[in-house]
Amino acid sequence: MNGDLPYFGTMPPDPEIGFPTGTPNERELLLRWLGFLRGAVLRKIVGLNDEQARWRPNDALISLLGIVNHLTHVERRWIDGGMGGQEVSRAEEEFSPGPELTVAAAVAAYRARGVATDAAVRAIPSLAEPCTRQEGTDLRWVLLHLLNETARHAGHADATRELLDGTTGE
Repeated sequence: MNGDLPYFGTMPPDPEIGFPTGTPNERELLLRWLGFLRGAVLRKIVGLNDEQARWRPNDALISLLGIVNHLTHVERRWIDGGMGGQEVSRAEEEFSPGPELTVAAAVAAYRARGVATDAAVRAIPSLAEPCTRQEGTDLRWVLLHLLNETARHAGHADATRELLDGTTGE
């Protein structure tokens, strides 16, 4: 880990390999990995100004700012909407936020959403709790979906940052 941004998650990663430590508690293990992946995304936007964070390779793909904003909304839709039953919607604007969204605001919102997600997941009695958003799914499925979505976008963020300014690594 590069030290520019502290680990973002429920537990610090194993200092030997940089990954979250294991636990027999499945819920906590899933949350540790989700926190680690959130940190991987956030480390890619660190040090960028708003203009750099909006850059898109060949004007395709999603900018780093768009990735952070999108992942914030994804967690809200699945946790507050799918698990909490709140009315939520998806807007294309989350992928390409307007000039009113700054890097600082997007990072703060993503961090706050992570804290809210972790608290909500811990408050749900069982990983088998049904999800209202998609038939046949439960909290375990939702967490695995969030892990998959965050991991995919962490890779996307890694490639975008490298193309932007050559920065590589965790």
